[in-house]
Amino acid sequence: MEIGIFITSFGIASTLEGQVQQAVDVENDGFDSFWRAQTLNVDALTVFALAGQRTSSLKMGTAVIPTFPRHPVALAQQALTAQEATGGRITLGIGLSHKPIVEQKFGLIFDRPALRMEEYLSVLRPLLEQYKVRFTGETMCVDAELSDFNVSPLPVIIAALGPKMLQIAGTLADGTVTWMVGRKTLDTHIVPIITNAAQTASRSAPRICVGVPVTVTDDCKTATDTAIRNFERYGHLPSYQSMLKIEGFTHPFQTAIIGNEVEVERQIRAYSDVGTTEFLASPFPVGSDEVASLTRTRALLKSLVGRI
Repeated sequence: MEIGIFITSFGIASTLEGQVQQAVDVENDGFDSFWRAQTLNVDALTVFALAGQRTSSLKMGTAVIPTFPRHPVALAQQALTAQEATGGRITLGIGLSHKPIVEQKFGLIFDRPALRMEEYLSVLRPLLEQYKVRFTGETMCVDAELSDFNVSPLPVIIAALGPKMLQIAGTLADGTVTWMVGRKTLDTHIVPIITNAAQTASRSAPRICVGVPVTVTDDCKTATDTAIRNFERYGHLPSYQSMLKIEGFTHPFQTAIIGNEVEVERQIRAYSDVGTTEFLASPFPVGSDEVASLTRTRALLKSLVGRI
């Protein structure tokens, strides 16, 4: 199981240079990959393109870019440009986002989400692989051809939690990336459905990229209180609510890994046992000395690279 660092909205540096430096630091620390959420902040693929000029081997992935506000032709152009800038080290993670975000922030209509993702991939994948597509569906009609690209194939994974989305991920994508999902849910729901879909479609085994909040601490009470505040908002979103129900959890903070070095390592290793191929650790600080807290967490994660 590979180990990467996942920067979400609460861990993103405040400047473009700072975000590029985060990627450089992740490579220098020896992690397998660097992942970044696409928030209402500096564009993730642009960060990767710049970081590609200052790193040599670090793999980078988006987790995830919302599809509703970006046409697949425009996203293909941007992703292929970033792929060229990094020498072929990008994984393109995309997702539907959530109805409140799509409708309230973007002013778009969140309807027929699974069909839209299926048709989005039917346009995006040919553009990324052959640089051209001709597709007519219910939600889009595209006849486009890109030029001036000659890069390695760009893997695409999607944020998939429900059965229909997992089937689409196994059939049309290279895997899934999750957030706020526990081990039981992976073992009994996500991994079986996406793996069966991939096998039925005669595709390679899917990548199971799992984002998890992590902190190494002796003060579990303070860490739990911090996790409750940081992650409470995810509990209001139906897709996460469904996964928490499968897990038997009542609050998103329960998906976080909290404890000392021994306990955190034990829990991370358990993710490998349920089919996780890439563990995307999202360190969060605890206590008054945030730098010391993150340093301790990072040290434990570094020690696990190549050992799980």
